[in-house]
Amino acid sequence: MGSGHRLGHLLGPRLGRQFGWLWGAYGTSALGTWLAFGAFPVLAIRVLHAGPAEVAALASVSAAVGAAVAVPLGPWVEFRRKRPVLISMDLVRFVVLLTIPAAFAFGVLSFLQLLLVSIVVAAADITFRAASGAYLKSLLPAEDLLVANARFESTAWTTTIVGPPLGGAAIGLLGPVTTVVADAISYLLSALGIRATGGHEPRPEHREAARMRPRDLIDGWRYILADATLRPLFFNTALFNGLVMAAQPLLAVLMLGRLGFAPWQYGLAFAVPSIGGLLGSRLARPLVTRFGQHKVLLVTGALRAIWPVGLAFLGSGTGGLLLVMGVELGLIFCCGVFNPLYATYRLQRTATDRVTRTLSAWAVTTKASTAILTAVWGVLGGLLGPRTAIGLAGVLLLATPLLLPRRAAAQLSEPEPEPEPAPNRV
Repeated sequence: MGSGHRLGHLLGPRLGRQFGWLWGAYGTSALGTWLAFGAFPVLAIRVLHAGPAEVAALASVSAAVGAAVAVPLGPWVEFRRKRPVLISMDLVRFVVLLTIPAAFAFGVLSFLQLLLVSIVVAAADITFRAASGAYLKSLLPAEDLLVANARFESTAWTTTIVGPPLGGAAIGLLGPVTTVVADAISYLLSALGIRATGGHEPRPEHREAARMRPRDLIDGWRYILADATLRPLFFNTALFNGLVMAAQPLLAVLMLGRLGFAPWQYGLAFAVPSIGGLLGSRLARPLVTRFGQHKVLLVTGALRAIWPVGLAFLGSGTGGLLLVMGVELGLIFCCGVFNPLYATYRLQRTATDRVTRTLSAWAVTTKASTAILTAVWGVLGGLLGPRTAIGLAGVLLLATPLLLPRRAAAQLSEPEPEPEPAPNRV
């Protein structure tokens, strides 16, 4: 009886069958994603013999165009049931990813195809994330959102621990497209899991004007920028994520190319430190209970910025591998605490009738900033060398804590009504 009580306390409250299916679907697709970690750079470098600029372009161009494609989808999804949208986005990713192994089997795989597939996946990913946030908020009361986001975060890091080493081994044993197939199948299984959530999802109320107005495309940004607590967090995460991700293609080139690490070592370097993310996500709720949401958000948001500069000192062999693991362990532990707090903070600060548009605008901006910074760092990597460019990104990350919200947010009043358009506007 006592051990059962302690286990229940460790896992937190039960969140119901629908959340259980949603959580399972998330875990399945997350595992597929991490099995395929680095698959596109590996294909570009090892199969298509791409250089640093091309690998950086693969990440930056796909993110930028995918974000542009996703812009009109946010307002469109806002007034539709979210579960069918989630299923559709999973199926789109399933189908488009399967074109990669098909082209490889027939010997016609090209860099252009990798780029186009990346664009479609990026747009579907943004749309899925925006719709899933709104769907989660409709499933659970506000007091359970931190528990739910912590479970998603712990699942993400668990799959990060397992996925890359298995993916690297699968690439070595079965070929470079094996993990792409696994990733595609994971999206199919995720779609089936979301379908199994069942329940009745009411159709969101649509305004009188059924046609989408031009101002709807920027409504998410208007909402974020008008909120004094969301605004600094928005700029912080866009810049932080952009700089961290901008260094990843250069790190792949450095490790897989010049320093001679094998794919399984590259995967291991990011998998083992993910234990820190799992631990951090489990500590998020106890830390908030003891110190308060805003203080923990501020401290971990600052601490996560100090680690990446260490990657500038990466060398070959066991020492280099241990250095990457140490840097990533510190970074990932801080992110493991920060991420569920940040996700919960956003949902709590966003009115229910604005969630999809706001999260879509947020994701589009993050993708766009990542694309721009990745392109810039691809050029810098070619001019200065990957190591110097990685170090520069790390130095700039040290300034990102200045953009964190300094004051705790007041409780949002719900609901916030949709403003009516003026009668003479089109």
